Amino acid sequence: MLTVAARLLGDAERGSVERLLDGDPFGGAQVAERISMAGLAWWRQDARIFGYGSRRHLESLCWLGANLIPVNASAAAVSAFADMVANEPRGCSSIVGSADAVLGLWSRLAPSWGPSRDVRPNQPLMATSSPAPVPADPGVRLVRPDEIDVLFPAAVAMYTEEVGVSPTADGGERSYRDRVGELVRARRAYARVINGQVVFKAELAVVTKHTAQIQGVWTAPEWRGRGLARGGIAAIVRDALRRVAPSVSLYVNDYNTPARKVYERCGFQQVGTFATVLF
Repeated sequence: MLTVAARLLGDAERGSVERLLDGDPFGGAQVAERISMAGLAWWRQDARIFGYGSRRHLESLCWLGANLIPVNASAAAVSAFADMVANEPRGCSSIVGSADAVLGLWSRLAPSWGPSRDVRPNQPLMATSSPAPVPADPGVRLVRPDEIDVLFPAAVAMYTEEVGVSPTADGGERSYRDRVGELVRARRAYARVINGQVVFKAELAVVTKHTAQIQGVWTAPEWRGRGLARGGIAAIVRDALRRVAPSVSLYVNDYNTPARKVYERCGFQQVGTFATVLF
């Protein structure tokens, strides 16, 4: 049996890459957005994109930059991608994507890249293409550019609670503030603000021609249990479908039962399963 080696892709294969990504509109969204903006050349992306399969039939992709993201990766592709990167120093902060591929990569990379800080093996990937069947919160709106300083503490709190470390640690405050500002200026950051405090927030962190992916959902602790997230997600879905993309998607930790119930009540259905390895 012949083994197909993974290889570095370039702009000459952009058409094949985009066709593959079109076949996985939710699982490949993070990679699709970046390629649509800057192509495949590593020097424009500050990342490398590996492919598996013949030049006539590209089967799988693997993005290696700040994150390692497999797309449509079969067991054979996972093995080939792992062989390609295992001997390199780990430079990414996470491995994220389809659960089978992520966990397969991690089983091969752990001896050289470990230990991880956390492994989240079951994260339902959910999507909807219809407005939520629950009322939207009229107080949830796009954050204005002059409100970045209002949003930033909530964004830091969300990240710290979700990931387990502060994004401002080790000199990261400036880059994280820049990312928050970028989302605000792109009209992709939403919040409900009461008396100058963000009580609910979320962003469209990824946008492609197929979907807008919600991330960073957070409700201030003292406001939890009042239904803010349900109305807030409904408001974001309504605006995103009207203004941004034909579907809205997200992924959530399987153990976060309250969040899963919110998304289900807002009309989201599971379309796949993600996993994340955090470093």
